[in-house]
Amino acid sequence: MCGRFALTTAIDRLLPRLQGDLPPGLAEHYAPRPLIRPGEPLLIQRRQQGRLEVAFAMWGLLPSWVKDPDDPCRPAHRPINARSETVAEKPSFRGPWRHHRCLIPADAFFEKGQRIARRDGAPFWLGGLWERWLGADGSQLDSCCILTTRPNALIVPLHDRMPVLIPDGLEQAWLAPVHGAELRALEPMMHPWDPAGWTLEPIASTRAERPAQPAPQRRQLALDLG
Repeated sequence: MCGRFALTTAIDRLLPRLQGDLPPGLAEHYAPRPLIRPGEPLLIQRRQQGRLEVAFAMWGLLPSWVKDPDDPCRPAHRPINARSETVAEKPSFRGPWRHHRCLIPADAFFEKGQRIARRDGAPFWLGGLWERWLGADGSQLDSCCILTTRPNALIVPLHDRMPVLIPDGLEQAWLAPVHGAELRALEPMMHPWDPAGWTLEPIASTRAERPAQPAPQRRQLALDLG
């Protein structure tokens, strides 16, 4: 599982990794985020209408077929993770898996009081899915989730799942519009990754384990994300 992560990389090191149009004001207003939790906006790299772009999406996937996510009698389930082994089969994920894969920049993630990061401190890509929800009133909300896979030797003492990491150099392949056998050819990217060059570091506090605060109302989020 991946329920907390960090993106503290300086903007001058992050921008060369991002491709295509950027959200307005990103370079000027970017701030390091040592703790990112579900319900918060994530920076994502995606392919939209054939073009690479960088965007924001709320962490917690809202399927496009949900009629009213604010209905108190039928609350929408917004998964923050998707199991890579069944992503092609589950109704909430199979559409995004085929058409809306994304990359989520991070430089650490947290599990059981441990901070997991590359030994060299470099940022990396979390593999994800995104979806766009459209309301009857014309509002829209982009949301996303992080793919998970079986743990490697580094993570197995902590948890039975870990986030999918997309290696540097395979960004274009991951985001490419593919179908059938080409889509199935992406599955090896979601296998457990090599733990060499990674470190575990105990965190000083348990902030990364605390529950996220209640998210603001959907319409305000839709407005904030444009």
